[in-house]
Amino acid sequence: MAEKNFNIVITGVGGQGLITLLDLISQAAFISGLDVKTSELHGLSQRGGSVSVYIRFGSKIYSPIVPKGQANLILALEFQEALNGLEFANKQTTFVINNYQTPTLGESASLKQVEENIKLATDKIFILPFSTICEKELNNPVLVGVAMLGFVINKGLLPISKENIEQAVKSTMPEKFWEVNLKALDLVKD
Repeated sequence: MAEKNFNIVITGVGGQGLITLLDLISQAAFISGLDVKTSELHGLSQRGGSVSVYIRFGSKIYSPIVPKGQANLILALEFQEALNGLEFANKQTTFVINNYQTPTLGESASLKQVEENIKLATDKIFILPFSTICEKELNNPVLVGVAMLGFVINKGLLPISKENIEQAVKSTMPEKFWEVNLKALDLVKD
């Protein structure tokens, strides 16, 4: 990796595994020999409320918070939550969005509305049904974040090797979860 820092924003709702995803990516960056800083904004995470986490890595990182307009990658584990990442986006930012909506009582934006808003900032958008795929293939929708991580690795959107991600799985998770998480990393190639 060059001298350039890499900034990731992950958005979702409580219970979707954002902190696990933060741990995996930050551990893989650390294994890669990079300086890593992270921050978690839990919000109403234990009640299914909005959650955002930030990961920054590079040769030297001074702050854990991604500056507005400076995200390289935004992962949205729930499509409406992608809108919470917009303030961090620029024309070069890539959004990877799970085509899943948490059931809500109130009125919410449609996937089309979310996509139209994001296209105002960037045209680098991938929207896939990660939850449906994880439920169908692994019988476990909680693995969405790991499947999304595998997708960004396979697409070359994250400057960390797959081997270091796999090593991070083994160093951050109990052994009984290794196999299913490694399968999730290879679940979605395109």
